[in-house]
Amino acid sequence: MGEPAQPPRPGVGVGVVITSAAHPGCVLLGKRKGPMGAGTYQLPGGHLEFGESLAECAARETLEEAALRLRNVRFASTVNSFCAAARYHYVTVLMKGEAEPGAEPRNLEPEKNEGWEWVKWDEFPPADQLFWALRCLREQGYNPFTEELDHLKGYTGSHQPR
Repeated sequence: MGEPAQPPRPGVGVGVVITSAAHPGCVLLGKRKGPMGAGTYQLPGGHLEFGESLAECAARETLEEAALRLRNVRFASTVNSFCAAARYHYVTVLMKGEAEPGAEPRNLEPEKNEGWEWVKWDEFPPADQLFWALRCLREQGYNPFTEELDHLKGYTGSHQPR
């Protein structure tokens, strides 16, 4: 007899909270396409590549997806998103970066994303319209316009979409 099948391992992703001096109080959001989370709002981001730093991944993914170069890339948060029904489990490290002055996003992956828009952080879509990592980040109480990490106090890493 063979060994029992092992459950899949969680994926490791990097999401990027992008701000812009030209769009005060806003962050960059896109709307997902495809089988996982279609129609929900997302941050730029993707898979961490072997040997890549978190900041390198954030910069690469943002350039590949939105044609933006980032400045001042730094840690924002980490979330652990799990949904058994969708067989989805990702640990996502959220980084924060600022778009270069004068730069505006372009949608370089139209097969994966409907387009990019600057959305006021205080006027976000409802939680059920956010893709899991972004939803978890909002539930933590993260604020991209402060440099405090208070949102991580008491965080146990348990997020299961309702």
